[in-house]
Amino acid sequence: MIPQPLHGPEFSSYASQEVTWLLTDLSSADLEAPAVQREVAVQSGVAHYSESLPIEYQPTEEYLTLFHQTLERSATRVARAVAVVCESVLAGRRAPVLVSLARAGTPIGILLRRWAEYAHETQLPHYTISIVRGRGIDRVALRYLAERHDPARIVFVDGWTGKGSICRELGAALATVAREDTIVFDPNLAVLADPGRCAAVFGTRDDFLVPSACLNATVSGLVSRTVLNDRLIGPGRFHGAKCYRHLAGVDVSALFLDAVTARFRAVAAAVARSGPYAPVADPNPDWAGWHSARALCHRYGLPDVNLVKPGVGETTRVLLRRVPWRVLVRPETTADLAHVLMLARDRDVPVEPVADLPYACVGLVRPWAGHGSGHAPGHASGHASGHAPGEVGRGRG
Repeated sequence: MIPQPLHGPEFSSYASQEVTWLLTDLSSADLEAPAVQREVAVQSGVAHYSESLPIEYQPTEEYLTLFHQTLERSATRVARAVAVVCESVLAGRRAPVLVSLARAGTPIGILLRRWAEYAHETQLPHYTISIVRGRGIDRVALRYLAERHDPARIVFVDGWTGKGSICRELGAALATVAREDTIVFDPNLAVLADPGRCAAVFGTRDDFLVPSACLNATVSGLVSRTVLNDRLIGPGRFHGAKCYRHLAGVDVSALFLDAVTARFRAVAAAVARSGPYAPVADPNPDWAGWHSARALCHRYGLPDVNLVKPGVGETTRVLLRRVPWRVLVRPETTADLAHVLMLARDRDVPVEPVADLPYACVGLVRPWAGHGSGHAPGHASGHASGHAPGEVGRGRG
């Protein structure tokens, strides 16, 4: 028996028609742990990052003010990227079904659904499912989708790419599903920003900030990142997540969506002029982000490429919920990285200008003794663990 999905407002602060959550509600479970404790456990191999949750970041008034300023400044750019992606998806297949990767993909999937309704008076089905690096996609959720929709119509959605880990994970997981379950899904990913140069459909390949990256649950419908913990998720159940109802007073999820939606009219004419949209995957993804991450891993003597988090979105995540070691920034982009610089200052994280950086910024996670090759950071070991695009990672945080 496949379980029933979740909907707002019982689960999340999103309206029920905006998204169907293929998740298990773990709101009553005690899963949060301090960042250092989680980092040591994950890097030492004692635990997988998906078995627990970071403590939700509580932003300062100064940081929230910066979020609102950033949203006001970038909403039009986000709206244009949403329109470009949605038009490409609509050109590529008949009656697409949007399937967001939780949780960063969820607000983006809602925005794509809103554009389809605004520009085409079409209501697209929209689901959110979990994918966990090193453990794959939720196959119970995939079976749920396959029973209700033609798998060929499904489009997987995320917010942005970093070095391409989730693109690789998605491709490998869906290849396994095709082989073992004989269900064929399109492994190509649609994102707003693809600085990693690995997504099939994208709004831009510039490394720009999608403001929903600035916060955690309070810009994602009050939902945590997903959990795959054998104590709580038995066979036949969806992956899990929590709904942080106690944060409802500071929830800006609807504000983010409405601010971008309000800019649809402003970008509609320009987007219409820029068509037609390619109905096929980008023929030239070169995985430049993956290769850049491996080069930085070697340069800074890190024992695992998964400690390199390239791009504005991924750097923000490092500062919000990991134990950051340092932040690298391309000098000419610092004016657009105010929130990154504020978080780094508040956490006493060094910021290092790097002239040849292929991203606006890169976050480096602090390595801990006993992790990987054991070399101290700053002394290149000649070893940057990782796999070529298309292979499965080792499941590090």
